[in-house]
Amino acid sequence: MFDQKNLTVVLGAQWGDEGKGKLVDILTKDFDIVARATGGANAGHTVYIKDGGTTKKHVFHLLPSGMLYPHVTCVIGNGVVLHVETLFEELELLKKEGYDVESRLKISDRVAILFDYHKLMDGAQEDAKGLHKVGTTRRGIGPAYSDKINRKGLRLGDLAHWENFEERYRKNLIRHQEVYGFDYLPEGELAVLKKYKDRLFAMMTDAGYFLTEAIRNGKRVLVEGANATLLDIDHGTYPYVTSSNPSIGGVFTGTGLNPFQLKESIGVVKAYMTRVGAGPFPTELTDALGDSIREAGGEYGSTTGRPRRIGWFDVPMTAYSIRINGFSALNLTKLDVLDDLDEIRIAVSYSLHGKKLSSIPPSLLDLAEVEVEYETVPGWRISLKEMNKWDELPENAKKYVLRLEDLLGCPIKYVGVGERRDQLLVR
Repeated sequence: MFDQKNLTVVLGAQWGDEGKGKLVDILTKDFDIVARATGGANAGHTVYIKDGGTTKKHVFHLLPSGMLYPHVTCVIGNGVVLHVETLFEELELLKKEGYDVESRLKISDRVAILFDYHKLMDGAQEDAKGLHKVGTTRRGIGPAYSDKINRKGLRLGDLAHWENFEERYRKNLIRHQEVYGFDYLPEGELAVLKKYKDRLFAMMTDAGYFLTEAIRNGKRVLVEGANATLLDIDHGTYPYVTSSNPSIGGVFTGTGLNPFQLKESIGVVKAYMTRVGAGPFPTELTDALGDSIREAGGEYGSTTGRPRRIGWFDVPMTAYSIRINGFSALNLTKLDVLDDLDEIRIAVSYSLHGKKLSSIPPSLLDLAEVEVEYETVPGWRISLKEMNKWDELPENAKKYVLRLEDLLGCPIKYVGVGERRDQLLVR
């Protein structure tokens, strides 16, 4: 029944912002369908496209990056939390840029709706934590998933029964106002939902059935991960994580597909580490070198604009992600950001109280105390940005990539040396 293995998955293997959108954008030309499985508008997938003598930047928050290809159907799966107004803002922005994509978008009828009051709750929860903030995007992601888990949430398909939908919406709002005490008038958002209802119905489908039938009929499906494995609610550096499963398990629960359809899973990693917000970071650079890497890499959040924390490449963390996801290959991004360094350090192992660790400790207190063993390798001191083939790279750049590959035990198939589509080297 499931002998067609036409599913490819691209997932983040670190703390997000690895450059998944670029790889998805490049791979999409060979696929028929691109789908999102988890997360919401907290994702920020950036794609740079060369247009004549200029480079255009496109940032996707809810929509899959594959929307830029006219032959591709895009799907928002049931594991996503959907803020309706944000969705239509993105659609309108793409339309102004010449991409009329609404007819190519399908949305699961089981997707959870994220409401404006979820954003107010997110801000209130984060502010109440004081010095112990998680560092959320305040986009309402956590509260929307909380309503879903508490079986109080509303799904897109519920819009078909408007009176019941509105009644449940108002009850939920009152319940949350009693806890958080915020003032909020629901009429504005209800009017927006009513305004877009028919357009949403035109895009709504049983996404799991649609995707399964597509694969059965020989269509090629690409699932675009949001966030990353180290932010996974179960496998990440809890509690400094997101509210969904942006690792391989979430692909299947968030789309309705099954593991027997999987052909390839690709993990995306930077040539160094970054994370946004609070949480443990064993290889963090808090000095001028970290600042210079941040500036060279433009390490500021595409959703929030917040500066990202910077660190050396962390083999134990990345190997942990590889084990969880079973990656068949990796895409190493932003190798060019390290162009000006004389030396580059690689974190190769952790020890705790003198004992070498075989995995990542679950306790944040332990993780904060790990001793990191480093290797130091020479840099290359030459720009990689205009190099078009793997063989053109300087020897020290190749050695760095090959050393990471050896330490991780997973082939590095793609190497990024710049932000554009044409700056990805295939080995």
